[in-house]
This record gives sequence, C-alpha cells and structure tokens, in this order.
Amino acid sequence: MGRPGSALAVSGHGPAGIGAEIGVDHLAVCAVDLRGEVRARAVRHGTNRGRSPEPVVGELTELLHQVVGAAERAGLWPAGLSVAVPGLVARDARTVVRAPNLDWQDVDLGALLPGEYPLTVDNEANFGGLAELWLGTDTPRDFLHVSAEIGIGAALVVDGALLRGTRGFAGELGHVPVHPDGPACVCGGRGCLEQYAGEEAVLRAAGLEPGEDRVGLLAGRAAEGDPDVRRALREAGTSLGIALTGALNLLDPEGVVLGGALAGLAPWLLPSLETELSRRTAGPARPVSVSRLGPEGPLLGAAHSVVRAVLDDPAAVAERVRAD
Repeated sequence: MGRPGSALAVSGHGPAGIGAEIGVDHLAVCAVDLRGEVRARAVRHGTNRGRSPEPVVGELTELLHQVVGAAERAGLWPAGLSVAVPGLVARDARTVVRAPNLDWQDVDLGALLPGEYPLTVDNEANFGGLAELWLGTDTPRDFLHVSAEIGIGAALVVDGALLRGTRGFAGELGHVPVHPDGPACVCGGRGCLEQYAGEEAVLRAAGLEPGEDRVGLLAGRAAEGDPDVRRALREAGTSLGIALTGALNLLDPEGVVLGGALAGLAPWLLPSLETELSRRTAGPARPVSVSRLGPEGPLLGAAHSVVRAVLDDPAAVAERVRAD
C-alpha cells in the first residue's frame, strides 16, 4: 500500500578510514570504505627494531601517500588516520610512551606524521581486539583478545568497550612473569611471557633462525611433524596458559580469542594452553577461540575505528569537510 519504498545502500564513494601499523618487522597502510571493504593497501617488510622514529615514520608516510592516492582515484577521501603501534600509548592518543621491541620512548607521532588528517594512535593489541569485536564471527561482548608478533599483547573488551586502565596501559600480558627467575626481558623484568611464547622465543627454543615469515616457518615445520618445533610450541602454550590463568581468574571474561601470530600457530598451542587453563582456572573453563583475522587484526581495527567514528557522527564529519 502507498508509495513504493526506495532501496538504500552505503556508497562505495565518499569518506574512508585510513589504518596504519608500525610493526617490529613491517609497515602497513590500508583504506577501508564505509561498507567495510579494503580499497587500497601498501606493505613494506624490513626490521624497524632499533631504528630512529623519524626514518620509520618517513617510510610509513610514503606508504600513506600511496594508499591515499589510490583511494582518491577510487572516489574516496580520508576521514582520519589511526596508527597501531607495539607499545604503550599515552592518553593523548598520539605519543608512544614506550615501545621496548622498537626501542622507542616518548615519541610524539603526531609531530612526525602528516597533519592533514585527524589522528589516533593506539596499541596494536587494542586495535586487534576492536577488530575482533567489530568483524569477528559470534564474538562475545566480554572477552580477552591475545595477539603476538615479537611481543605479546592483550586487549580486554568489557560490554563492547576496551578496558584501558588509568593511564591507558592495560593489556601488557607479554610482560607478566611466568618464571620469575627466567631470562631477562627488554622491559627490564625477568621471565616474562614474551621470553617463552613470543615468535622469536619459540624459534630459539626450536633451534631455528628467525626469518621474514616466522609464523609460516614454525607452522610449516610443525605440520611436517618436526619434534623440536612441536615441543617448543607445546611449551609456549603452557607458558601462555599460565599467564592467561591469572588474567582469567582476576577479570572473569566470557572467553579468550587468540589473534595475530597465535592464530596461525593455534593447532599446536591450544592443547597445552587449554590443559593449563583447566588445571588452574577457578570455576568453569572459558572457551578459547581462534581469530579469523589473524595478523591483519590491528591494521583492520585501526582503519575501521575511523569508519565507525564517521558512522557514529556523520554530522561532525560533514562539518569538518565544510570547514576545510
């Protein structure tokens, strides 16, 4: 009855979220449109450990210009830039207070990156957790997201929002001591989880040299039945389970999601990890799931954080466009 309705759909043109990631051994930038589709991407591999922030951010800026150029040719314009970093980020959402695996301290990324885009900087694990919340399949609104590269980070999502802590530093699971008299860690402590379950730690335990594709190397050897690799992964799962037990007993999330490198190694980590959780966790065991986003989580979470800001308040974006 009445006038026929008009079907509406989100346009593939217009504002886009630009996400960037500074990893220990890579840089990446992508553009995501309002439909959630990745429309442009650029990646550069190579170590950033021990390098000064200026040349690293200079290379990231080159990738940023490539992606923005490709997005603009596709009819998109950048509504903002979010950058994922492997370290502690101040409440100003632009200053990297400390990134041990990069050897950075008190770095104002806002002063180094192009100033034409609204900027948000956050910990990579936080963006990975948000990506899981927004893009994951059947993800609960209360969960602990654990991811790994060289380091190990966690994001606690409570009722659909990040629990950040007083200074914004919550989630440093990789620096929870699992063996207090263990090897020294870059954070200054000893026996931290990263020294047993980080990618390089697992490679050392397996007697392998680190290469560009560490996860692929470990997963390939494990699938072939390499006993040293399988033992190293089993021991890493045990250490991860010990650290997670403390977090689960303290915080009581609905479940745990393994992301980042942990997702690719999950078949060999989960048995020993779940054994520790069942032995040590008070109350019923929490389900442990594996992220389908894997190592893409932080980059996608960064880009989608801009997209969601646009969708949550399109009037503010329109006002900024008119002002420009």
